[in-house]
Amino acid sequence: MTADWQDRIVGTRMSVDDAFADRVQASDLSRPQWGLVMTAVEFEFQDPDDPAAARIVADTSGLEHVLPEMETVDRQMAPGGPAGGGSGTSSGVVDGIKNALGLGDDGGGDHEALATEAETLASAYADELQAHLEDEGRFDAVRQAAADAE
Repeated sequence: MTADWQDRIVGTRMSVDDAFADRVQASDLSRPQWGLVMTAVEFEFQDPDDPAAARIVADTSGLEHVLPEMETVDRQMAPGGPAGGGSGTSSGVVDGIKNALGLGDDGGGDHEALATEAETLASAYADELQAHLEDEGRFDAVRQAAADAE
């Protein structure tokens, strides 16, 4: 199971989270959006049986499930919040319901830009995680645990 090697790196992940906060701050994603990304991304070993080729990679296939919420979370945190700031018409409520159901025209480009940014950051996070494990001298042991789990 992958849980074994992932359980071994919980403390390292917290250190990488702290170090990576500046990178998130400099990105187009907000902290709440990044939190959603981290719930959707799974980290895996690629080629754990090969010490020379083994890498930690980010599986971002789950991002599609959080992209609509990523847009919503920033709208809710914007000045005026989810209930205010609009034109005073009911179209804001109707649009909100349509968007929540995935039926609204909220600009597919926004989804694409968010997905690209999230994938880029998740990949960079995986690289940072691996580098941190290597710096600690723990990468090989964690890689071996992942290989044994396969």
